[in-house]
Amino acid sequence: MMIRVLSILPAAMGVICAILVLVSIYSPTLDTSRTDIPLVPCTDDSTGCPVGLSGEDMSSPTAFMLLDIEVTIEWEQFTTSWIGVIESIPDGCEPDSNGLTSCTAEDFEFISGGPDEDGGSLTFELKPGEYRFATASTDTSGVGGEQLVTITPQIALNPIAEILLAIVSILLLAGSGEMFAHRSIMRAWKRFKEA
Repeated sequence: MMIRVLSILPAAMGVICAILVLVSIYSPTLDTSRTDIPLVPCTDDSTGCPVGLSGEDMSSPTAFMLLDIEVTIEWEQFTTSWIGVIESIPDGCEPDSNGLTSCTAEDFEFISGGPDEDGGSLTFELKPGEYRFATASTDTSGVGGEQLVTITPQIALNPIAEILLAIVSILLLAGSGEMFAHRSIMRAWKRFKEA
């Protein structure tokens, strides 16, 4: 009787693991965040429009290697501006206190987005590391202002983590079933041997 009671624990853990796998397969979308960012004025594109950078690095911890995180960024003024994601700031392109740099788009290596991105939307996979957001105007009117940017993350377990969790779930449920029916299984095995 005690073994049957104890079989509840691995069964519960197996069910929890199975639920985590199912939720991961569904890939839930987290709440969208909205923010206003300044439009970087550009008065002369013959020498290249100056690029603005986000004030701080966005750090992604090492534990994120167990996850698949896709971040979608959309912005309103896509006909007159662009947004991109970089991993490191080139030498001489450090931003000033206003986030402005003396560099142009050609000086940066984009992992997503950038001046060639059309349609006002980009998607990138958030891996462990540090990222910065870059933006610049393509409009030479010199007018600044702000634009609305929306950031939507979608999260799931890494496929390898999903497979391992599914195996653990199956083993826990099988072990729980064996514990629960142990006495019946042993009786059946004894009868089989005696036959």
